[in-house]
Amino acid sequence: MDDRTFPLAYVQINANLDILFCNNKFREFFMPAEGESLFKLSDLFDGYDITSRSQTAVINDRRWRFVTEEPRGGKTDVYIFDESEEIPCGNNVMAALLVLDNYTEVKENMEEVRHPHAMAVVDRKINEYFTELGGIVRKFEQDKYLFILREDQLEELKKNKFSIMEMISKVDVGSIPMSMSIGIGINGTTMAHCMEYARGAVDLALARGGGQVVVKEGEDKYQFIGGSVREISTNTGVRARMKAYGFAELIKTCTDVIVMGHKSPDLDSLGSCAAIFSICEFFGRKCHIVLGNINSSISTLYKRLMEDQRYESIFIDGDTALKQFKRRTLVVVVDAHKKSIVECPELVERAKQLMIIDHHRKGPGAIENYSLTYHESFASSASELITEMLMYMNKGIRLTKTEAEGLLAGITVDTKNFAFKTSSMTFQAAAYLKQLGADTVSVRRLFQNTLDAYIAKASVVCDAEIINKNMAISVLRIRVDNPVVLIAQAADELLGIRGIEASFVLNEMDGTVYISARSLGTVNVQLIMEKMGGGGHISGAATQLKNTTLEEAQQLLKDTIDEYLEEKQR
Repeated sequence: MDDRTFPLAYVQINANLDILFCNNKFREFFMPAEGESLFKLSDLFDGYDITSRSQTAVINDRRWRFVTEEPRGGKTDVYIFDESEEIPCGNNVMAALLVLDNYTEVKENMEEVRHPHAMAVVDRKINEYFTELGGIVRKFEQDKYLFILREDQLEELKKNKFSIMEMISKVDVGSIPMSMSIGIGINGTTMAHCMEYARGAVDLALARGGGQVVVKEGEDKYQFIGGSVREISTNTGVRARMKAYGFAELIKTCTDVIVMGHKSPDLDSLGSCAAIFSICEFFGRKCHIVLGNINSSISTLYKRLMEDQRYESIFIDGDTALKQFKRRTLVVVVDAHKKSIVECPELVERAKQLMIIDHHRKGPGAIENYSLTYHESFASSASELITEMLMYMNKGIRLTKTEAEGLLAGITVDTKNFAFKTSSMTFQAAAYLKQLGADTVSVRRLFQNTLDAYIAKASVVCDAEIINKNMAISVLRIRVDNPVVLIAQAADELLGIRGIEASFVLNEMDGTVYISARSLGTVNVQLIMEKMGGGGHISGAATQLKNTTLEEAQQLLKDTIDEYLEEKQR
């Protein structure tokens, strides 16, 4: 498939907008009648801006989108999509976008003289890989590629596990291996729909940490391929500063703020909510925290917060929040990104201004109607992300000792005492909170369990069943307060047994079986939980099974683990 048979209208221009080349589709749609000529793109699209990445124009009573690549060698490629007519793309075409996840980090850690050669090797391998499949691939930014293939080739790509990803990771680009994500769109009624699905798929892949393939079939069906590597850290001080600035602007333009975390809150959720309350108070905006139940894992922090008179009448339930909601109320969601698990899903639906701060890997069902999001799956916790923003916000914002300890507790509990998912930013955030007065001994007291909870956790460890020589499965059968939090703690404890690489703890409550999974990294528990309808991270994930007995859930878990291991061995 060459440029002349490319399925989209395509034109190549120079800096003066002179047309150097155009394909058959461009001629078919835009060339004047015989005997006339079209020399400049501006003659077709008056007002065309070569510096604009994407722009639209109405030509011949049809709406067209012009997507402009970065210039190369004095030439610029422009792809033109018909957005006014539902042109079927057929059932044999798939559109895809490929993104080099850590391009910036690789470039910064490589000698300048080596970079052009290394990227030329990457370009050649990507072009050869997809060209050999009979498709077409075009680079439209330094780290982004568009390719189009026949849909029946998707099975072939799955069979070889998208070997291009491994090929690129082996290219010598310095100390940091190159990682890529691919988003594929199929089953769209038009080519534009397929491209829209592909954009949504690659955004989801990046939000889940990168290094994987996401296939979007239609509006709400996804397939996840890969994702067995740890998340790629792409955060920078610039990004945190911009999020802090955007959040401050949202607060200034709203009448009041309602903040909430997820159901069955933990220290990360409550600590994050308390910090948001303090920020809103600094900017002179009234803030309420939606809190459904006070379980044993947050009770100590909650009591400490309530000793502060500022928190009097701040905690409200979902019904009260809905009554207080106004048209210009800013809703802030922390430590969650799915509407189904937040304290009050109805607030998400009503919100005209919505901010999301979360660190979990993004999956289907994510909230889409946000005004601003700070979603970084490589981060240890929502508390870490909020602390980052605090470091770049107005220096006049001062958290109380309890609020700082709430954030530090959130980081500590989600990193398992700084053992998992830590980066240099995690320790910088902890150091900043120490400067604000957080005391590690006082934070430690927030984790203390009751004797009954400790005995229940010990029973889970004692009853554990070892499978595949390196995995432990156990069930919490003793009734305790907030069993969902306790099974997560018990799963962490099981990883302390020599030889155990992954642990799974189950509990049944109100007709639903909860499963908490933990791993030291060699077993991807996120993929296992996703197969059962849940999600999470490589080293920590969970799921819920309704209308299922504990025995059925245990067998389903074992079958899913076997399926995961079989796929891993292929």
